[in-house]
Amino acid sequence: MVVDAWEGNLKTLEIKSAVLFVYEGEVRPLQKLGRAISGRVRKALEVKTFKGKEGEALSIPLPGTRIPLVYLIGLGTKEKSGADTFRKASALAVKAMRKDRVEESLFLCQKEDPHITQALAEGAVLGSYRFDKYRKEKEEEPFEVSRILIYTSDKEALEKGKILAEAQNYARSLVNEPGNVINPETLAQEAKKLAKEYGLDCKIYDEKQIQKMGMLALWSVGKGSSTPPRFIHLTYKPKGKPKDRIAIVGKGLTFDSGGLNIKPGDYMRTMKMDKSGACGVLGIMRAIAQLKPQVEVHGIIGAAENMPSGTAYRPDDIIRAKNGKFIEIDNTDAEGRVTLADALSYASELKPSVIIDMATLTGACMVALGEFTAGLFSNSESLARRLEEISKGTGERLWKLPLDDERLRKKIKKGPADVINTGGRYGGAITAAMFLEEFVDEGIEWAHLDIAGPAWSREEYGYYTQGGTGFGVRTLTEFILGL
Repeated sequence: MVVDAWEGNLKTLEIKSAVLFVYEGEVRPLQKLGRAISGRVRKALEVKTFKGKEGEALSIPLPGTRIPLVYLIGLGTKEKSGADTFRKASALAVKAMRKDRVEESLFLCQKEDPHITQALAEGAVLGSYRFDKYRKEKEEEPFEVSRILIYTSDKEALEKGKILAEAQNYARSLVNEPGNVINPETLAQEAKKLAKEYGLDCKIYDEKQIQKMGMLALWSVGKGSSTPPRFIHLTYKPKGKPKDRIAIVGKGLTFDSGGLNIKPGDYMRTMKMDKSGACGVLGIMRAIAQLKPQVEVHGIIGAAENMPSGTAYRPDDIIRAKNGKFIEIDNTDAEGRVTLADALSYASELKPSVIIDMATLTGACMVALGEFTAGLFSNSESLARRLEEISKGTGERLWKLPLDDERLRKKIKKGPADVINTGGRYGGAITAAMFLEEFVDEGIEWAHLDIAGPAWSREEYGYYTQGGTGFGVRTLTEFILGL
């Protein structure tokens, strides 16, 4: 689908449809389309019920006119609307067009604003996403919207929105790929392909190099699989002196069976999504390579498959991580934090000012916050506040949880090793974050996003379909762009 800016004469425009985004109780954008068309739309509204509530949509056929179909999409009240309101409304418009088999449209708002323009572009691209590559036989030929024109002169905001949404869709597709397609080796190949296409530096370390580098935590989790682990390091360097250096770390469990502490069958389904953090990192690096901030960015992934076998790691094993700390294994299904121990240690050696990791880490976070909000943990109040503020605009909900309960911290300090990989049932998301903090060097600002809930959607809503969401791509890219 092509998404372009358009700033021509609205009163002479000929196009197959137009979409007007209107606040509750207001239809002022109508007048921009000219007296004849706005008059016919107003007349239709006299017999149709449309109040402009958020999520409300109405199509008005205008046969014989230069715009034969007009959609009205409600935004709700102006006071309660924000960028994500427009993002969701844009996606709703694209879905309505697809349903009606309308191939092109002009999107029109009451006023121009770069944040709204960006959100409309993001919503159009995100709303057009579908993952049906493995459906050989379909009930009917799928219809795709071919062109969206957004009435704006701000081409930079529109282009930014397209890049961010396309990067998120890229991450969504990687998450949706099954474990027999994306495994540690093929994920590394995808990183190489991405690097070549977008001019990034890429280093891939195989299982022998992983052991030689002292990343025995990652190696231990992955050695139970016939597909060995891989360690991925992507780098973006701007031209000239960078203003800052940051590292984004993603959990890359391409499939998680639970290992020897094997999951029940129902809980093993959808575990292809346990690589969501890693896929998000690839999406972020794709966006950064195109938007070119004056910031050095490192994308780091420890990729492994957690499988049960005679070579799998065991409960009671004690493993030395890259930073020298010893980890006692209580449960092999708490494997993500073990792989992240080495990834965070490696990231710390790069001496960035900030490390942010994304991981589908704990079911406990979903119990606490539900399926649509990620847990935010940080050793820096200012970093946490900045991420929270950005997330309000991106619609990727974050909620800060505490790291200051020393009684909980003691739960991961018991036993014969420096740290144990579970802290018990209660406060499980917090003790998991405390475990990760053990592998971040002092003096580095760090944030952990537990995306176990929002990384995978069990239903269609807003601009999401069922499946991988690419959660975090836009928020962390916006954070980097703002440095």
